[in-house]
Amino acid sequence: MRTVYADNAGTTRLSETALNAMLPYLRDKFGNPSSVYSFGREAKKAVEESREKIAAALDALPSEIYFTGSGTEADNWAIRGAFSKNAGKVRHVITTAIEHHAVLNTAAALEKNSGAEVTFLPVNKFGQVDLQEFERAVKKDTILVSIMTANNEIGTILPIEDLCAAAHARGVLFHTDAVQAVGHIPVSVKKTGVDMLSLSAHKFCGPKGVGVLYIKRGAGIPAFLTGGGQERTRRSGTENVAGIVGAAAALEESARNMNANIAAVTAMRDRLISGLLKIPYSFLTGDPVNRLPGTASFIFECVEGESMILGLDREGIAASSGSACSSGSLDPSHVLLAIGLSHEAAHGSVRLTVNENNSEEDVDYILEKMPPVIEKLRAMSPLWEEKIK
Repeated sequence: MRTVYADNAGTTRLSETALNAMLPYLRDKFGNPSSVYSFGREAKKAVEESREKIAAALDALPSEIYFTGSGTEADNWAIRGAFSKNAGKVRHVITTAIEHHAVLNTAAALEKNSGAEVTFLPVNKFGQVDLQEFERAVKKDTILVSIMTANNEIGTILPIEDLCAAAHARGVLFHTDAVQAVGHIPVSVKKTGVDMLSLSAHKFCGPKGVGVLYIKRGAGIPAFLTGGGQERTRRSGTENVAGIVGAAAALEESARNMNANIAAVTAMRDRLISGLLKIPYSFLTGDPVNRLPGTASFIFECVEGESMILGLDREGIAASSGSACSSGSLDPSHVLLAIGLSHEAAHGSVRLTVNENNSEEDVDYILEKMPPVIEKLRAMSPLWEEKIK
């Protein structure tokens, strides 16, 4: 049976380039970068060269790049760091209702346990923030805005440059969770002007367990992990040298091939969208224009998302659902509810995410197998019987 991996927003296959770059540091070049002998100096050099490569891909300075263990850790550092920087003050944070839980839950925890005030901005049906509403939300005691570059479920790309400029006009720091964007669309910290940016290597064919927080020089964000003084005393812990090297190699490769990848991946995405929207009672979620190249997210009425994922899996297709069933919750996706969908509709979501490792044959296979899966599930649904009466 043919297999098609279409959950690249969840994680990606490690590229050969990244793997080959990592292997020496998993085998022979295993030294601790904090050591002064040659094994350590060799590892330290690899870390610093990787920092330079990642900085170049983001239009940043190497001294502004800090390695973390994940995108989640980077988000936590950015939000909690801004909060700690303003200790003793009334602290107001602005984010959106569609952020990743790494941002939402961190902001909510600060609100519950540390006295922060958090504004969760609503979005429109496409997942976009209203700029005027955002400007009205900024207050004198606002210390941080954290808004994602692109949404992980519906693929909407947000106008970070405009939002950041509005925040800076009021003297407020701006952080963006760019985990879904980096490596897939051009992301420049100089152009957007952001003060902090989070990314995760496994989203662009790098290894799992490596993230980055960009902190603009002068932002004044304090240390996150104390200990041996690694990452210029701000994030202690022995560096994951092989992972860092793999992350830099993967991002460098993604940046080098970005224009070609965007063209090819967008074409596959658009074929999926046009083909699957021929299924009755289906519609696209997210911004129809400003969306990630590889993300196609749908609602198929009268079908449970989890059932669709299992049905597709039996055909060898890996996809994901916006419903949180897979995480043990009966609640539908907070993102789909935030864009105005009912609980019932939100439970019928499927997200297909392709990247440069997919092919037109993969798209053909999905378009062949998915309609019968949905037809079979609808035939068993009493909701469908009511719908077509």
